[in-house]
Amino acid sequence: MNKPLVGAVFTALLLGATAIPASAVSNEAPVSSKGTAAARPATAPQAKVKAKAVTFAGTVALSNCSGSLVRVPSSQPTDKALVLSNGHCLETGFPSAGQVIVNRASSRSFTLLNASGGSLGTVRASKIAYGTMTDTDVSVYELTSTYSDIESRYGIKALDLDAAHPQTGRAITVASGYWKRMYRCNTDGFAYRLKEGQWTWKDSLRYTQPCQVIGGTSGSPVIDDATGKVVAVNNTINESGQRCTDNNPCEVDENGKVTVRPSIGYAQQTYIIVPCVGAGNKIDLNRPGCTLPKPALAQKHRSPAGTK
Repeated sequence: MNKPLVGAVFTALLLGATAIPASAVSNEAPVSSKGTAAARPATAPQAKVKAKAVTFAGTVALSNCSGSLVRVPSSQPTDKALVLSNGHCLETGFPSAGQVIVNRASSRSFTLLNASGGSLGTVRASKIAYGTMTDTDVSVYELTSTYSDIESRYGIKALDLDAAHPQTGRAITVASGYWKRMYRCNTDGFAYRLKEGQWTWKDSLRYTQPCQVIGGTSGSPVIDDATGKVVAVNNTINESGQRCTDNNPCEVDENGKVTVRPSIGYAQQTYIIVPCVGAGNKIDLNRPGCTLPKPALAQKHRSPAGTK
């Protein structure tokens, strides 16, 4: 997966990178789940729809990753706001395979960005509402501020999570709040299973080659250029062509065939989060249609803080 960062001092060591990839564009320059194969959507035609201008507004920078301020269709202005990132970006470390974290107290801070990538200020979490690296690689933080608080103070609206499964062939932007860079490419398809080290993810979204994401881009929202909605959360790339190892994910199809795609990146779809958000913007894993992994029974009864 894209390595979380300890600090910018390690930039030159990340993924062997010593320069900005050609596909990465800084904000200072103009820029140009679950499912089976049968359930995957057909390739979307390239409709002549004027793309929305994708900016950094609503994205956030974590201490080691990227993220975004998000809402679901049922979210209300008075609800506590949510921040989306990766499970492997949690301050508690990588969740092990099979581990699900819910309602764990957190005071993590996030730097909220404006459209050009400038810092507006800090928003703070009250808890990790949900986090896992099982089936998907996602974390959702609940903030101490409401959406209306944030809009009133900073003039920033949350990004919308698309409630529908993304389609192949769509133009997308991976917007990294950590690096304040955008990566533009297309959705190339979906991996039935994506295996990396001890973790396996389902129905992962595959990028076309131009999205050469690097460490620190983990947790970036993947935005559909035509709708402006978040369809996935960036999480990994095959760095060196290895097979199914850490930092070198491989695809496994329904028949167990393994495919390695060197230098190809992936994201985890976010439409599966939408049915799991109930009244008051609370994560409710027992809602109809919610397929996010649930904590093991032993996890539920260990501590009020929702620790391991």
